[in-house]
Amino acid sequence: MPARTGAQYIQGLRERPPNLYMSGKKVKDPTEQPGLQGGINTMARLYDLQHDPKVGKEMTYQSPTTGDQVGLSFLTPRTHEDLDLRHRMMHNWARITCGMMGRTPDFLNVSLMSMAAAGDYFGENRPEFKKNIQDYYEMVREQDLVLTHTLVNMQRSRSGAATALDDSLDVALSVVKETDEGIVVSGARVLATLPIADEIAVYPARSHRLPTGAPGRTSFAFAIPCDTPGLKFQCREAFDLQRSSFDHPLGSRFEEMDALAFFDNVLVPWERVFLYDDPDMCNNMSLRTHQYLHSGHQVVTKNVVKCEFVLGLANLMVKTLGLDDAPHVHGMMAEIIENLEITKALLRAAEVDAELDEWGVMCPGDMQLMVARQMFIRMYPRMGEILHLLGSSSLMALPTEDDFGGELADDISRYLETDYMSARDRVKLFRLAWDTCCSAFGSRQILYERFFQGDRNRNVVLMNTRYDKEPMSQWVQDFLERE
Repeated sequence: MPARTGAQYIQGLRERPPNLYMSGKKVKDPTEQPGLQGGINTMARLYDLQHDPKVGKEMTYQSPTTGDQVGLSFLTPRTHEDLDLRHRMMHNWARITCGMMGRTPDFLNVSLMSMAAAGDYFGENRPEFKKNIQDYYEMVREQDLVLTHTLVNMQRSRSGAATALDDSLDVALSVVKETDEGIVVSGARVLATLPIADEIAVYPARSHRLPTGAPGRTSFAFAIPCDTPGLKFQCREAFDLQRSSFDHPLGSRFEEMDALAFFDNVLVPWERVFLYDDPDMCNNMSLRTHQYLHSGHQVVTKNVVKCEFVLGLANLMVKTLGLDDAPHVHGMMAEIIENLEITKALLRAAEVDAELDEWGVMCPGDMQLMVARQMFIRMYPRMGEILHLLGSSSLMALPTEDDFGGELADDISRYLETDYMSARDRVKLFRLAWDTCCSAFGSRQILYERFFQGDRNRNVVLMNTRYDKEPMSQWVQDFLERE
């Protein structure tokens, strides 16, 4: 089937709704659920963009098996030109969401592509697993399905004395039984973002390696439908409060939701199992398949768009308040510009330095993407702080849309007008700034960007381990030994 439309995505959720729970109740129809509708409608816009007369050709490519036009995020890049095509596609989607939805479908589509391309890795010990991952990739590509994923086990303690597994074996997701039909799993995982999906992928996190001696029943990679019996998603409180796009311009549109994933004796058919009973294979999966490079390409593309959005927003705030000539404002605006240009430069360097891996896939540069992602952990909270400093009381003195039709409408229009903007336009702008950095939605964005890249303490170990520092050390050593 060709690339889906928005209506087909919504219809899919109605026909096979994921097992979502919110506010103590099961969600019968997510497309009608308050708190989820805005995000679902935005997702539908992404799919409709694949059929847009102007940019649709940048969003799809011809399926190698059916000849249909399918989503371009499924493309297996073999050349630098392929990476450029994928970049444009991901950039177009990120612009729709202002960079505020981190788990648009391209994030997992590129991950799944890289796994399928490295099918021989999955089949090293069990040949059938190669067929499983490649068949699954083709099914998701041809049906244009939406995936969520969950990578990390629940922990009872995060103390230094606790290991990543030993302190939580009773709650960690693990295989409790094997049958002729498949494996049966029970336990809990965090954190499934965008559970308004068709399928959930469960595989090892690069930064959460299974410890030495981990039992085989805790090592696996698989994918199942989100309506599978025994699988339940406990959603957090929604940040889409059913307000107008004037009052909550971001929260009303871009709530992607986060959920705990509970597995209660869930049967995973053998054809949906990609790795099993091999901790070493699971620990090395991301590195060997280069899955993290392709998902990182999507992430940093999204981060560029997010920087562009914050810069444009900050610039409008400065103009509206007449702060163009304030030296301290120039300093803060320069910080945002630096963040944008550094992120763009690292992304471009990763694409220019891309190389073919052992599977014949063109992979963006490793260290450039890692540095870009690690820097964004500090960049985005600081950009939120800059919006606070620029907006100050204007982020609090914010009537609602209804107030412009209320008894004080004339007073609001008179006193909130600036030399550069009407009161209504000013309030609309600063409500957008408030929703970016002050609201529950905005606070979640800052928390997400702070931790989404993974625990920084773990990541700096990876960076130091993987970065080749020896040539520089040898150069210095040679310099010291000169006469």
